[in-house]
Amino acid sequence: MARTCLITGGAQGIGASIAREFSLRGYNIVILDIDEEACQENKDYILQAGGNCVYYAIDIKDEQAIIGVMQELAESDVIIDVLINNAGISLQTPLDSPISTWDIVINTNLRGAYLLVKHGLARLKPGSSIINIASTRATMSEPDWHAYAAAKGGLVSLTHSLAISLGVKGIRVNAISPGWVDVSEWQKSSNRQSVKLRECDLMQHAVGRVGKPEDVAAACIFLSSDDAGFITGANLVIDGGMTVKMIYEK
Repeated sequence: MARTCLITGGAQGIGASIAREFSLRGYNIVILDIDEEACQENKDYILQAGGNCVYYAIDIKDEQAIIGVMQELAESDVIIDVLINNAGISLQTPLDSPISTWDIVINTNLRGAYLLVKHGLARLKPGSSIINIASTRATMSEPDWHAYAAAKGGLVSLTHSLAISLGVKGIRVNAISPGWVDVSEWQKSSNRQSVKLRECDLMQHAVGRVGKPEDVAAACIFLSSDDAGFITGANLVIDGGMTVKMIYEK
């Protein structure tokens, strides 16, 4: 029986790559994403490649929408083998910005992940894996990214908390913190563009390049596999060495 991978924010960027990689490994794919155009485009790609995919165009800030999706999955007897909380929004929140902007970021990036686990738990069985896509912004910052940093830091903390709570149910919970990942060519076709990276951008990384969505997808494949059966509550940093490289002006 085919396994199922549910990915939030699975229509574009890192999430789209994750969805395609799991599909190639025989998983049925369930995408939750607010952008229906992008959902349909990624679904079509997966179907044309021989996979199976459904999507729900919902806003994961909406608790009732999540409950509705889980009810539909229950009616179809769908078991979620891998749940990937990837949906997120990047907005600066200077201290003079309205609190509504803070709420949008926190509720999408952190609260949404909590709601997915809360209402999806009945669809998860022993051996299932939850992966939260956090960020190196949990531990490093630029000015005015307060809500984003707080949400990603909270997601890392939520990960180890859930790992303890759900371990008794045989469910592993881990986080991945990507660094600089170029998603410009992983947008829906109407928004797709190429970005020219400078040499100094590449050399900020110990490996000499920025990340690709496929780098994160590969880590998700590993963390959800039996090879990672002794890993839970961990935060895997995937940043090409950017956060450990000291850079001095010359």
